[in-house]
Amino acid sequence: MTRRRLGLFGGTFDPPHRGHVAALLAAAATERFDVIEVTVAGDPYQKRLSGAVLPAAARLEMARAAFADLPLVLVSDREIRREGPSYTIDTVRELLDEYDEVDLIIGADLVGQIDTWHEAHTLRALVTVGVVPRPGGEPEVPERWRSYVIDMEPVDLSSTYIRETPLNGDSLEEFLPEKVVPLYVGFRG
Repeated sequence: MTRRRLGLFGGTFDPPHRGHVAALLAAAATERFDVIEVTVAGDPYQKRLSGAVLPAAARLEMARAAFADLPLVLVSDREIRREGPSYTIDTVRELLDEYDEVDLIIGADLVGQIDTWHEAHTLRALVTVGVVPRPGGEPEVPERWRSYVIDMEPVDLSSTYIRETPLNGDSLEEFLPEKVVPLYVGFRG
């Protein structure tokens, strides 16, 4: 019997950018996955507390524009449909009803925080972590997490940088997938 394996790439995606695209392409190239689910956080509780976040429906529309045509990728609204804060552990539990294995795909800039996530001790027992290299990020996850590094050149780009830098439509094309630019300009307008 073939085991079905899913890669979970969750985030706020405010906005989804070329670094996210590069990470998804690199994850697909590993040939570890049957499907890579991009899950847009409905209520990104850790980011919501630090500033304004576009509404979930807008972030989902941009994520679909950015990622829907990539190999193996399915863009999901599962965390948006769920009420309350978006916890990765809840999403992983749902996915394990459908898949035999779930790998959590995260940027190296987040690995130092993973032990602070909601029910991290349970999450650690359920997933393997695929680490996407990021400039300044440490690709080693905390002790007791199963992990591997996804082979790719680090992309020096973040959604925070894009939100905080005054950019027009032409300069945004350097950072955002082409289909995302008009959506982002309209939502942030």
